[in-house]
Amino acid sequence: MYWMLAEGLAEQPTSSDLARFLAVPADTLAPFLDRFAAEGYLEPAGSGYKLTEAGEQAGKRLFADEFADLTRPGHGECDEDCWCHESPDEAARCLEERSHVH
Repeated sequence: MYWMLAEGLAEQPTSSDLARFLAVPADTLAPFLDRFAAEGYLEPAGSGYKLTEAGEQAGKRLFADEFADLTRPGHGECDEDCWCHESPDEAARCLEERSHVH
């Protein structure tokens, strides 16, 4: 959902939207959505769900961790001394700032 939000694909995807996007049966996905809502990462919004602040922060960390090899700086981008190497949160913030510059 963090990726969908960041890419402007969906701010409040329904469970059906998420099931199609993740290629997971809706019945399999439903208990996870309920669990994430109970844990404070999602909240119901209209006919779908939206990330809470905690959910968005967790999404940033997971994105930074999972895609670290792909999001390493290229030529002309930050280097090994950049503040973004201090933590996954800082790496996600740096990536987000760089992606909004273009």
